Amino acid sequence: MIIQKSHQELQIMRKAGRIAAQSLKVVRMAIKPGVRTKELDEIVEKFILKQGARPAFKGYRGYPASVCVSINEEVVHGIPGERILEEGDIVSVDIGVEYKGFFGDIAATFAVGEVSEEAKKLIEVTRRALEVGIAQCRPGNRLYDISAAIQQTVESNGFSVVRQFVGHGIGKSLHEDPQVPNYGEKGKGPVLEPGMTFALEPMVNAGGWEVEVLSDGWTV
Repeated sequence: MIIQKSHQELQIMRKAGRIAAQSLKVVRMAIKPGVRTKELDEIVEKFILKQGARPAFKGYRGYPASVCVSINEEVVHGIPGERILEEGDIVSVDIGVEYKGFFGDIAATFAVGEVSEEAKKLIEVTRRALEVGIAQCRPGNRLYDISAAIQQTVESNGFSVVRQFVGHGIGKSLHEDPQVPNYGEKGKGPVLEPGMTFALEPMVNAGGWEVEVLSDGWTV
């Protein structure tokens, strides 16, 4: 069941989302060669707590950190630690926030110093895919209108969308119905209605769409 939120609930969610977005801006300033991934985790946790919110990922299904930090071929759910960012890396930072019982969820991929043209294109196409997905979030559209727009944008630029992991509904739980795939047929799925809230998560690969989970149980 897709939960529709009231105006008051949406205002709290806006605040949760704003804290998550501000956290991403703060961590972006710290991304440079020589920085350990655990430092990014510490920066975000400190900022979120200062806003009167809670890092939503920490302890979620046993996850050991406040953010996910995924480098290069790592797609999502990388665990921050002693690894040092190097010139030419691309690093994805995924942040979850709980504020007054509601959740915000945000991620972006950043360049570490100067990166390859392919990496620049990957980042830009993924950003564009998110934007076209958001543009489909209108009352009367179908859920898979979002999915189809993301898929078309990615694949028309020579990349592929990950299929094993998807976006999702969000609200009083970090993950709610429905699942929001990054691929699908336009015109299919539930009709979108006011008050529905989604975390769109285009995950884009240079190469095939297949992924695997590493032995730590998290890193994809």
